Amino acid sequence: METQLSNGCTITDLNTYPLGCTTEVEATIFRLFSPKATSVSVIIFDSYEDESGITLPLEKNTDGIWETIIQDTFYEHWYAYDIEGPKDDPFFMHSSHPIADPLSTHVTTKNHHLQFPKTKIVPESDFDWENDTFVAPKDPRDLIIYETHIKDMVAHSSAKTYVQGIYNDFREAGVGGINHLKKLGVNAVEFLPLQKFGYFEPPFEEETEEGIKNTWNPYGRNYWGYMTSFFFAPETLYASDASLELNAITGRSNKAEFELKNLIKALHKEGISVIMDVVYNHASHYDLNPLKYTAKDHYFRLDDHGNFLNDSWTGNDIDTASEHSRALILDSIKHWITEYHVDGFRFDLAGILDWETVDLIKAEAQKINPNVILIAEPWGSEYKPDGFSDHNWASWNDRFRNGIKGYNPIDDQGLIFGNIGLHTRYAIENLIRGTLRSGDFGLFHHSGHSVNYLESHDGYTLGDYIRIALDSGKAQKIFKNRDQATALSKKEEKISKLGALILFVSQGIAMMHAGQEWARAKVIMDPGGNDPKKGTLDRDTYNKDDETNWLNFNEIELNNSLFKYYKGLIRLRLKSPSFRKSTPDDINFKVYQDPLHITFSINGKSSGDMYDYFVSLNANSRETHEIILPDGYWELVVDAHKAGNETIKSVQQKLNVPASSGVILRKLRMSNA
Repeated sequence: METQLSNGCTITDLNTYPLGCTTEVEATIFRLFSPKATSVSVIIFDSYEDESGITLPLEKNTDGIWETIIQDTFYEHWYAYDIEGPKDDPFFMHSSHPIADPLSTHVTTKNHHLQFPKTKIVPESDFDWENDTFVAPKDPRDLIIYETHIKDMVAHSSAKTYVQGIYNDFREAGVGGINHLKKLGVNAVEFLPLQKFGYFEPPFEEETEEGIKNTWNPYGRNYWGYMTSFFFAPETLYASDASLELNAITGRSNKAEFELKNLIKALHKEGISVIMDVVYNHASHYDLNPLKYTAKDHYFRLDDHGNFLNDSWTGNDIDTASEHSRALILDSIKHWITEYHVDGFRFDLAGILDWETVDLIKAEAQKINPNVILIAEPWGSEYKPDGFSDHNWASWNDRFRNGIKGYNPIDDQGLIFGNIGLHTRYAIENLIRGTLRSGDFGLFHHSGHSVNYLESHDGYTLGDYIRIALDSGKAQKIFKNRDQATALSKKEEKISKLGALILFVSQGIAMMHAGQEWARAKVIMDPGGNDPKKGTLDRDTYNKDDETNWLNFNEIELNNSLFKYYKGLIRLRLKSPSFRKSTPDDINFKVYQDPLHITFSINGKSSGDMYDYFVSLNANSRETHEIILPDGYWELVVDAHKAGNETIKSVQQKLNVPASSGVILRKLRMSNA
């Protein structure tokens, strides 16, 4: 069946084309979902700065999709939509500005809280992947994940970069970036959001023309990136041609795509998996987000008056069960896997996601990469890590975090401070086994579903948590410089090492956050002089694009013993499958009078380990405890001071474990054992 359009073009069936802009040999097809709109036109601009261009009307089909075909191609041009709709309908949002395509794979923007995005039409990529492929392991428990903001690892001068854009700097830095990941020994990096987001927020204490007054963010920045504007486009602020100058234009060229692909390829060459933090629970809130201006009532959960529901506490909740929201999520995931070779994803506030979408994500992603890494932050609206385990996903394990370090450094301290709290001894043991549903306080069917962590981008760093837990006055103390805050006392260092040891001997997937390996402090640096909390420790640095967040690699020397301890534990864990994928029956806990003295042996046979292990964790902050070893000679590979895959000394019969410390001993297993 042929269709005659008002622009004079005759086509067979536009429904065979996807939404967005599709370019054929001598034709361009535009398709936009906007069911409440009364008219839609596409405006094609010669340059981003143009205020007018070729304007062509689209026609609406019975599915609420506006479409047209133009017998021409427009590579290296920009386009946006002029959308009109019902004036008094709270379920439709109006804008006097043209709206970019929700499915843009490249957008050009202005450094302004509205962004004024336009979609750039670019030729199909001819990037040379040089036979690159995914490097995610078959068993996710083999991962040691390093969570980081991409800029944090290259922005400080100590990273030794050539200042050629964040993507390039991460790849080429002499000290930071990939080089630091290699030095530490981790095998996966989890980047905070890299999809195009709203970096600029409305100016502080000024009312915008849209009637928004920023009373919450004196920095006027959204540094972390959890306000996604375009789900298919990379962040252009990290490209080599970017600028942070207000009202500067960002993303004229295609460098962001090219440079991010080069970075992923370089990480893969080092055997490092790439995980992207993605935000499908809500969308950017202050810019001209196209989902809001095309089909607000479809993409978002609204109340009866057309107001955004906000169970995620981020301004709006995406309705992931609606047809086009679900399609956008699935197509976006497939896009990043196929076009950028991303190995996996961490889903922000995944408690918002509906289960059908959760299952489809896994099914569609595994068609491309059977070993794709899928990790949920299993809260937001609902707390459901057990549900994600039912659907065979991994989840961040906050029960592990809270049991081992606590939830609040002032009045809810965990095991490493000598406090079991509300946990039973059996619950602590189950955390080490993988927080299994079969045990006390359990969540997961399988230890491979448990992402164990003690620090993430949210909240205090582990180092700051320990500092405040041991001295509550440090929560309000003004530090004259960051070195003063960072350098650990002997007691702080002991507890830091104990926390690291527990993390790396616990079953499941291990995750750490950038700088955790030297207990970095987040001291508010406030280069603009506007923050009354300057010099104090910060637990929420989402808005600070400055040295509060940027990693100073010179600080490693302040706590070099802890840094070496992390390196040794990582090396040992990667060499010892017993610490990653033992069955519950492999782990035998011992009974000691002190419930803070947690000791267990591991039979390494089922995990394929050549060793059996004996681990003792003495969380008592005052008492040294003696352990009685099984018969034979044991190699001590971890104690209160050193960690690694090398033998410190040989031990027989018994060993003393000092307060707030632990040990790992191993013994070669007889071939018939």
